[in-house]
Amino acid sequence: MTLKSASDKVVSFLDIGTNSIRLLIVRIAPNHSYVTLTQQKEVVRLGENEFVDQYLQPEAMERALLVCTKFADLSRAYGAQEIIAVATSAVRDAKNQKEFVRRLRDATGIDLHVVSGREEARLIYLGISRAVHLGDQRAVFIDIGGGSTEVSVGDQKQYHFLGSLNLGAVRLTTLFFLPEERDPVTPERYALLQRYIRNASVRTLQQVQKYPFDVAFGSSGTIENLMDIAARVLHNRVRQRDDTLTYADLQRVIEMLCAANLEERRRIPGINPERADIIIAGAAILDTLMQDLKIKQIRIISDHGLREGLLIDYLSRSEHAEFFKEFSVRERSVLQLGRACGFDETHARHIAQLALELFDSAKKVGAHTLDDHDRELLEYAALLHDIGAFLSYDNHHLHTHYLIRHAELLGFDQAEITQMALTALFHRKGKPSKKYDEYAALDKPTRKRIRLLSAFLRVAEGLDRSHTGVITRARLRAKDKKTLRLDLQAQGDCQLELWGVTDRLKTLEKVLKRNIKIKVQDKVQRPVKS
Repeated sequence: MTLKSASDKVVSFLDIGTNSIRLLIVRIAPNHSYVTLTQQKEVVRLGENEFVDQYLQPEAMERALLVCTKFADLSRAYGAQEIIAVATSAVRDAKNQKEFVRRLRDATGIDLHVVSGREEARLIYLGISRAVHLGDQRAVFIDIGGGSTEVSVGDQKQYHFLGSLNLGAVRLTTLFFLPEERDPVTPERYALLQRYIRNASVRTLQQVQKYPFDVAFGSSGTIENLMDIAARVLHNRVRQRDDTLTYADLQRVIEMLCAANLEERRRIPGINPERADIIIAGAAILDTLMQDLKIKQIRIISDHGLREGLLIDYLSRSEHAEFFKEFSVRERSVLQLGRACGFDETHARHIAQLALELFDSAKKVGAHTLDDHDRELLEYAALLHDIGAFLSYDNHHLHTHYLIRHAELLGFDQAEITQMALTALFHRKGKPSKKYDEYAALDKPTRKRIRLLSAFLRVAEGLDRSHTGVITRARLRAKDKKTLRLDLQAQGDCQLELWGVTDRLKTLEKVLKRNIKIKVQDKVQRPVKS
């Protein structure tokens, strides 16, 4: 967690949806880092029995007001200076919307903002696109809520299309199924449901198809739960972070859900029993959209959607705006972790610079063939290599490894996080070997990459042992076929660095299979050999 200062600001974000209410409370520091203080979610079914006559039902409003009061009290207990609350489909479509907004204000003091479908889609786009690494790709984002489904298309920097469909898991269940229905869903009934979805979505999907996309992302409880079932039943495992649901697996899950009555459905491995009555309607929406948009697989994003979009939108409108414009999702995620741990940013950036100079110069002379992706991960591992000192300097490389592995860095997949964590782990003391189970479990090419990247990082760290930046540049040059020369440029006495780096060079020599000699030039360009 971040060290609290008088200038930190606590802000609470409340997403009042059709099926559930979600809370996010964060502490934002002046250095643009933020830490999540708590996340909460309560299923209230605010839209229950609403979508026939368009009125929020009294019992549903009471449940929502009770949870909102609890969340408001919790926010203030954490010291929230602002509570930003939005409501989506259920309140948006309700004829008694003003009554609910007034009652919420009276009960909690919160001014509720009811957002349009397109604004909801924009916030969801912000929440997801700032949590994944798209690079040059364009993506379609699908969020299936209780009352509506938001579809957007965008790249890393901007959206190209925003759409909202009056199709949601609660809404369709209310329209197509009686409250007391418990029987399995026949193929004819399911086909009727799909026909309704297709008719309601055809114009929006025609617009989406004007923007070709490379990948698909899905968020919301419905999509996550479908992935949970697929993972448990079809693959005998637990869903992983940012898992992928194939269209073929979705078809098998739907077949299983429809064949079961309500009580049997609640017992299916992986299902959330609270969703058993609405999940077929939600699955039908995803089925139809994936089929019509020809999506073969969709990546599931957990815990990132409208609520997180509210945070990103808030930060982008504040004094933190430039931070979000200047850096990619990966860079922001790494810097936020480093700053939250109070890292020595000047030293970290200097180590990253030296490590990249070693990487680039070694590649230039043909000493390795790693690519730009590995270079990027080396930079991030270098920036974070000392964050474990936040917990304890003793064995801080072990703490660094743990923090990188468990911080849920945004924009990275699990393989990339593992590579960064192990690269940082081996920057001091222990060297890569199969006695480390996590390292041993990797394939041979990945182990080879980590050996090389961690060797570059070990040398770079040794070149700034005093944390003064006395070594300003480090380049490897070919002396002959078996020998490299490490050219160092210094701006003062660097004996401490030279003493510290000698042993570290042995590791790099072993990995590159070259001898390495050192040559130092001081600030007035007088050659000094060692």
